Amino acid sequence: MSTRFINLVLSFMSKSQTNKKVVSVINVSKFYGSNSLDSKKVLSEVNLDIFEGEILAILGPNGAGKTTLINMMLGRLSLSSGEISLLGHQPGNIELKRQCGAMLQVSSLPDMSTVREHIELFQSYYTNPMDYSQVIEFAQLSELESKYSRDLSGGQKQRLLFALSICGNPKLLFLDEPTVGLDISARRSLWKAIIELKHAGTSVVLTTHYLEEADHLSDRIVIINNGKVIKIGTPKEIKSEFNSKTIRFNSDVNAEVFSKLHAVKKVRTQQLANQEIQIEIETSDPINTLKEIFSAELIITDLTIAGAALEDAFIKLNQKSKQHEGDLS
Repeated sequence: MSTRFINLVLSFMSKSQTNKKVVSVINVSKFYGSNSLDSKKVLSEVNLDIFEGEILAILGPNGAGKTTLINMMLGRLSLSSGEISLLGHQPGNIELKRQCGAMLQVSSLPDMSTVREHIELFQSYYTNPMDYSQVIEFAQLSELESKYSRDLSGGQKQRLLFALSICGNPKLLFLDEPTVGLDISARRSLWKAIIELKHAGTSVVLTTHYLEEADHLSDRIVIINNGKVIKIGTPKEIKSEFNSKTIRFNSDVNAEVFSKLHAVKKVRTQQLANQEIQIEIETSDPINTLKEIFSAELIITDLTIAGAALEDAFIKLNQKSKQHEGDLS
């Protein structure tokens, strides 16, 4: 094995797997109202850390407090209590802004500027901007540089907004629903760019409603509901908490037969276009469930087995949180 290859591997590991803390959120709360009686609490004692070269996904249902937390980290909203430190600075600090990039859900662009003009303008705001050609490559805008922003499609505008968020070569990047409106190809290209930025040492804070996206990109996930953190962990850790597996196959056997098998929690059916019935069995003991199916000589086809999806874990965690809130009330 060559020395050059070993050095490349060590360089990659040092950039993408460090324990250097870049963001610290300590006991942060946010409420609106003049006193404790009529105040509305949006966030309650949130604690989390973000590390260098890490992609952290913040997930939660609508109204959970995700955007409020992002806006407080960006200095766009004040804290009611607690502390936030980003790259050693307080939110809103000018030195911090020079090291951050942000792509927010609600953004607008001047109609009469080209893609190139937008990028070059944003580059001028920074002392050490990312190379223009690199920005274009990351955002897949090479064929749109001379196009006015008013003539861009929704997906193309998203790619331009992503380009603007990385113009400053950020150490910390906030991406709020970055792939909304993108087709599958453009979404995958953006994922690739985000991972490359992470490997270069950029820390990324991601919010998304696409749970597949969070599962694919994030090193860790924070789930927020009703203003509180209900779970922090890697995608694998969060999914492993729910030890069920899904057995999926096609069969014309009555679904009730499968619901009586060993360790089966739930059975779902779906009518396919070819008139076949697809059956999904959620089970905590897939080996013995399959043994029973095969022993009974039940006819099945197109058999697949999958672990719990992040979507399943997300739904169940939020349900547990809601039940807990109900128990306390």
